[in-house]
Amino acid sequence: MKLTPLCTIGVLAVVSLLGCSNPSDTDDDSATNAAQDTTTLRFSYYWPATSNMSKEVFEPWAKQIETDSDGRLKVELYPSATLSKPEVTYDAAVKGTVDIGSQAHGFTSGRFPLTQIAELPGLSSSATQMGCILQTLYDEGSIASEYEDSHLLFMYGAGPGALHSTNKLIQTPEDMQGMRIRHPSSVAANIIESMGASPVGLPVNDVYTSLQRGVIEGLSLPWGAIDTFKIGEITKYHTNIPFYSSAAMVTMNKDKYERLPDDLKRIIDNNSGMALAKKVGEILDAEDKSAVQNAKDSGHEIIEIPDPLNDPDWRDPLENGTQKYLADVNALGLDADGVYEKAKAASAACRV
Repeated sequence: MKLTPLCTIGVLAVVSLLGCSNPSDTDDDSATNAAQDTTTLRFSYYWPATSNMSKEVFEPWAKQIETDSDGRLKVELYPSATLSKPEVTYDAAVKGTVDIGSQAHGFTSGRFPLTQIAELPGLSSSATQMGCILQTLYDEGSIASEYEDSHLLFMYGAGPGALHSTNKLIQTPEDMQGMRIRHPSSVAANIIESMGASPVGLPVNDVYTSLQRGVIEGLSLPWGAIDTFKIGEITKYHTNIPFYSSAAMVTMNKDKYERLPDDLKRIIDNNSGMALAKKVGEILDAEDKSAVQNAKDSGHEIIEIPDPLNDPDWRDPLENGTQKYLADVNALGLDADGVYEKAKAASAACRV
């Protein structure tokens, strides 16, 4: 078949174009472009943007993730529960409404019954110890089943919760009779109820206004959070008694994690686990010490009950609350007693 001059020119032009394009170069360019794509992770948490948790933990963590990934991962921070309510943040991460979430376990009553065994009195005396206990229990598999629907990044814990009130100093359990006390979890609620008070469940973000309006007369909360959430402006009486410790976590949507390339998964993994649990603990322990001093400097009235499990006034309510919680979890068909023994072993190993 003969080609006309016009057709010949057209064919030569196509061949010329093809000859100038190296398929391997095209593949390399596509791979490079794909590698440079940025994955944005939305991180929701209840801590205010002004809190040390936000400024000293979550912000540096987000920057480290971005640095280690050469900008391929970017973490957008949403403090003060602006993207998800405190009590549903874990489920929001599971469903993908948020990519990463931090929630205190006690915000969702009954959702993490085995994990909250670590909150029982006598196990932890500091945020650092509490975080270590929680992460140990997760790493050894004792509580891992409660997080199978998400990709857990790290656990952390607060320092021991104290009692703070607006109208009177609580010196014995009898002083709590009939009081409405905000509780952070079912563990603390059992103990507060065993003292004759009425436990009221509230997210920490709602405590300030509830105290102002008289909805509650007091609360249980770690010292550092008293300053973080400005609650010391209203509560002038403090019973420094370590009768529970709060557990919390940072978790990630499972599908979002699984879709990441292996090298980006490693970056997430390298910025997770025990090192983060201990870092948070050190920051929160320093907060607690500062908050106690601030209360003293402000002329607040404080009573110290450092060892309530050996105090004749407080021992029985604390033991009753502990046994009730363990019995309730056992009734669910879970090995509460076994996890409690492992929590005690972790407590001893994590003592600082």
